Amino acid sequence: MTYLIAFAFVAILGSLASALYFMLKGNGKSSGRHPSGGMARALAFRVGFSILLFLCVLLAWKLGYIQPTGIPAGA
Repeated sequence: MTYLIAFAFVAILGSLASALYFMLKGNGKSSGRHPSGGMARALAFRVGFSILLFLCVLLAWKLGYIQPTGIPAGA
């Protein structure tokens, strides 16, 4: 489970770096044309992968693969 979460965080950070690259690259022209959409795709991937990671962690908790620690519930 630790490797899955670590891989997910690396993928999320990679998509953020990709979006930063597309944002800095830009289209370089002021002709009014739309950019290729690479930044939007990278950010959409990040949002989707973050939701998937959250659902996987929630499912792992429900199935008992991971246990919460820290402050007890209701305290």
